[in-house]
This record gives sequence, structure tokens and C-alpha cells, in this order.
Amino acid sequence: MLNIDSLLAEYNESHLNKTNILIHKICVPLIFFSIVGLVIFLGHFIKFNALVYCVLLLALLYYYLLSKKYFLMILPFFFVSLVGNLYLLQINLLLEVSLVIFIVSWIFQFVGHKIEGKKPSFLKDLQFLLIGPLWTLKTLFNLE
Repeated sequence: MLNIDSLLAEYNESHLNKTNILIHKICVPLIFFSIVGLVIFLGHFIKFNALVYCVLLLALLYYYLLSKKYFLMILPFFFVSLVGNLYLLQINLLLEVSLVIFIVSWIFQFVGHKIEGKKPSFLKDLQFLLIGPLWTLKTLFNLE
């Protein structure tokens, strides 16, 4: 069984430095946004838009199974990311914007971990790629 509290606590262990925390507060939402954009672009590019909705629904299901509270908190950001990226698709900037955000944000993330002196959590377990946005919400809103 997935335990949100233990996952967040484990993720937190490699995010204690104030500079790294600040970088994560900015870059994790940007990476999340860019990944939604890249999934949308891929679905549009291969002309299989159902892929987009399947991937996004699977991510939402993961969040729901972890915690209904965090699911409800991330849901608005999911929809903002979806709408924002659909707009970028409409004006033909989706791939460019998503790639720039993704690459620049990951560079900053690795700089933050260099400052922290610890490896990113996802190198240990890929599910931490989905835990990062929840940890960021918790950190941004000082949730307990």
C-alpha cells in the first residue's frame, strides 16, 4: 500500500537546503507543466490524442490512490497545466515552450541538488517524480 506520509518524508530528506527548496518551489511546477505539454505534443504528433488523456488520467489515479486531500489540491494545477498547454498547442508553440521549460528547470533542479549535496530522489525510485509536485504543494502551503 502506498503511504503518502512516508513518501513525503523520504522525499523531504534530500530537500533540506533553503536554496534547493526555493529552486524546487519554482522548478517542480514548471517541470510538471512542461511534462503535461510534452505528453500533449506527443499525442498530437502521433495523432493519438487518447494517449494524452490515458497518461494524465493514470497520473491522477495515482494521486487519488495516494491521498484524496493531495489529489484535490493538485487537481486545479492539473487543469491549469492542461488548459495552458492546449493554448500553446493552438498557437503552435507547445513543443518549443515545453522543451525550454523542461530543460532549464531540470538544470536548476540539478544545481539545487548539487548545493544540497544529495542526489535527486527519483534516481532511487521513479515514483518520486510524481511525489515532487505533492511535496512542493505541501511546502508552498505549509501543510501538515
